[in-house]
Amino acid sequence: MNRAEKAALQLRAVAVLRTLKETRTYDELAAVTGLPAGDLNRYVNGHVLPGAERAREVVADVGRDALADELTARVTVDDEGYVDNSRVVFDQSFLDLVAPVAAEAFGFDRPDVVLTAATDGITLGAAMASFFDARLAYAKKSKETAVEEFIESRQRLASGIELTYYLPASAIEAGDTVLVVDDLIRSGETQELLLDIAVQADADVVGVFTLIAVGDEGMERARGITDAPVGALATFE
Repeated sequence: MNRAEKAALQLRAVAVLRTLKETRTYDELAAVTGLPAGDLNRYVNGHVLPGAERAREVVADVGRDALADELTARVTVDDEGYVDNSRVVFDQSFLDLVAPVAAEAFGFDRPDVVLTAATDGITLGAAMASFFDARLAYAKKSKETAVEEFIESRQRLASGIELTYYLPASAIEAGDTVLVVDDLIRSGETQELLLDIAVQADADVVGVFTLIAVGDEGMERARGITDAPVGALATFE
């Protein structure tokens, strides 16, 4: 790890701690992190930065668990199993914290392109693309009028409905590395289409990430398609 990477990791850890401190006392934050309250005070107030190893633990372990708890608290599921995650996908500052935590927790390599599906995946995709300094591409269910060439992925669902996603062919180049992200995985059908788009573009997939996995079906479906890491911040049964 060079000096710039170390500094970036340390600052991400401070950002995570400051977010957690918004709803906790220093004693409560100490209980969550296992770190002394005095040290936390100095980190949160910018008097000193945590060491690299401590920063990594905050981001990858404490940060992941704490952000998963925060996400779970913001999400509601109705009696029919529909998930309302609007309090998450509309909060860009929260998603900006998720990106480094996900990268550290799941070991995603830096992608050239973050690929998602319109529309709810766009805010998460933007956060991940910004963190990795990557391009953002999002597939849509309709073609853009002015675009001539598309990568098209189509699948007939068990219900008999045909689902099709289109991505401008120029959005991903052959040899690009691609991280597939979305706000939610349930059946895994959308992720399968996005992975197919990456394959058609002759790109290399470096991971699949979602904020919420509903059950195991979608995650297992993604793992059956790619050998790259597949991760979710939180899982709902």
